[in-house]
Amino acid sequence: MSQENIKVPSFPFDYRGSGILLHVTSLPSSYGIGDFGAATSWVNRLVEAGQCWWQALPLGPTGYGNSPYQPLSSFAGNVLLISPDWLIEDELLRTSDCAHDPFPAAVVDYDAIVPFKHRLLQNAWKHFRAGTRSDLRAAYEQFCHDQNHWLDDYALFRVLKAKFDNAHYLEWPTELLQRKPATLGRERRELADQIGQVTFAQFLLFRQAERLKAHAHKKGLRLIGDLPFFVSDDSSDVWSKPELFLLDEQRRPRFVAGVPPDYFSVQGQLWGNPLYNWDVLRQSGYQWWIARLRSLLVHVGVIRLDHFRAFAAAWHVPAGALTAQSGSWVPGPGVEFFRAVQKELGDLPFIAEDLGMITPDVYALRDQFHLPGMRILQFAFDGHSDNPYLPDNFVTNTVVYTGTHDNSTARGWFEDLTSDQRDRVWRYLTGRGVKNGVEAHALMELAWSSVAALAMAPLQDLLNLGSEARMNVPGHPQGNWRWRCTEDMLSGPSFEWLRDLTKHANRSRTPMASESEICEAASRAN
Repeated sequence: MSQENIKVPSFPFDYRGSGILLHVTSLPSSYGIGDFGAATSWVNRLVEAGQCWWQALPLGPTGYGNSPYQPLSSFAGNVLLISPDWLIEDELLRTSDCAHDPFPAAVVDYDAIVPFKHRLLQNAWKHFRAGTRSDLRAAYEQFCHDQNHWLDDYALFRVLKAKFDNAHYLEWPTELLQRKPATLGRERRELADQIGQVTFAQFLLFRQAERLKAHAHKKGLRLIGDLPFFVSDDSSDVWSKPELFLLDEQRRPRFVAGVPPDYFSVQGQLWGNPLYNWDVLRQSGYQWWIARLRSLLVHVGVIRLDHFRAFAAAWHVPAGALTAQSGSWVPGPGVEFFRAVQKELGDLPFIAEDLGMITPDVYALRDQFHLPGMRILQFAFDGHSDNPYLPDNFVTNTVVYTGTHDNSTARGWFEDLTSDQRDRVWRYLTGRGVKNGVEAHALMELAWSSVAALAMAPLQDLLNLGSEARMNVPGHPQGNWRWRCTEDMLSGPSFEWLRDLTKHANRSRTPMASESEICEAASRAN
């Protein structure tokens, strides 16, 4: 690849830091699911433990299977994350509005949560429409104006899905599927009140997200967001902008996304998302994609680019295939895309999720724009000294994780190893000066002591939880994304241990002046 006209972005992590990976839904709260209000105390706890970063999973509205990686919109937020307590503070709800039967403490019961939160938002809209908090009217109207490029279509999409019993939009009447202007106009008039409720809920969500971000910044904590590469096949994006995707004349996907056989699945993974029409996106200078990035950067400081390898090439599976094995690699937008993003946004505050079947062109694209990649310690112990996930082979421009939302917990992973594999892990750990006898904490010590610019661990590993606390099993569409921590879990000694570990590993906002100084700091930590 030519280096011509490529500006090297500023390093996204200007100090040697660490943090915790935890989705907002997994936080403890009184309402059955974590929300932005509950997140403020979580921010405080992280700061008290000396952490610099909090990483969450994607925050878009979820559909089938409740997966945050199958969003119904690239721009809307998940209204389940709205804090009822903050709506009470805003006088948009009364305490009596929020009365509910007990929810489970350790899992998210979506079947109970969705209708409960929907009822709360109906009441908030009713109160606002009746004149409560009229001082918010101007801000709401400004929000609707500023977000018009996606909000109107999204609101109509959600209301129509409700009207048609949540049917896939491909099953809607032909006039709606083809977006006939007269039909859309009639539906907007007839469903105006329901559309207003959807737009108002997004206004409330964005308002609360701004409040959370301001609180985190005041405390000195920075936020890492996560942008899914693909969108759901049943999304407002595909319905409202079909030209951006590889669809047939009936607006059905010609190809769907997935990955070939890999660590997680011998048959590969068939995700089912529609693929992008990069030729059309290129003609606009990738403006739709740039708008996705800009929208998320309003709320976070750094974005993890999910499935980064698809920017180089994506696995295209013919629609109707039963497994992902029949797919083929098709080139993505590559260097041209990141040049366009850089021209619009300046710096590229991204983490490249460079996991799975990665080819040299993917690494070349990542390195050409100086994007930090990811290293997962659970992948490191195959016995090969050149394994890129071994800390011995790290470069500084790296984010190391003990595991991610797609892995079992560190403890669950270790318990599933053979005795020979366990011995191999412990030999490596003790050879690197790790003395902690708790498997998850030993991996965290290894990550924190490495030269990687940023060390991250899921909360489950900090708490040394087993496989029952796993967030997601790739290739299994049901039963995921439900795990929650309890308040008792967050009040134990683990956070004191984390603070001490972070201080000892020189990750308490140690300035990142040079590669050699970072290597020396890691050496001292060992």
